[in-house]
Amino acid sequence: MNYLPQISEAEYEVMKIIWKYAPISTNDITDKLLKTTNWNARTIQTLIKRLASKGVISYEKQSRMFVYTPVIQKHEYIGQESETFLERFYNGDITAMISSFIENDKLSASEIGSLRTLLSSKAKKE
Repeated sequence: MNYLPQISEAEYEVMKIIWKYAPISTNDITDKLLKTTNWNARTIQTLIKRLASKGVISYEKQSRMFVYTPVIQKHEYIGQESETFLERFYNGDITAMISSFIENDKLSASEIGSLRTLLSSKAKKE
């Protein structure tokens, strides 16, 4: 996987809208975020510009508005962030991470069941 630029929590909120609705205009992004955040329109436009300067989104001008599309896919970004988290806090040891979640009651019985199912189906494929 190629290295992807880091984005802030606020930028990630903008990206979630772009991933879901792309191609999407500045006005549509702003309208959607004004409903779910307490940000003003200028803040949202600044976040969009930052994402474009980081190369995470691209844009094209269509008549008098800019329309944005993601350059990276959501699963790529989440995968990189997951790897970074795992390496930073658990030295890359996923077993240690899952054990920590289980021992500290961070996983419900349903989540543990889902993990069992995933691991079982993976084992059957191999």
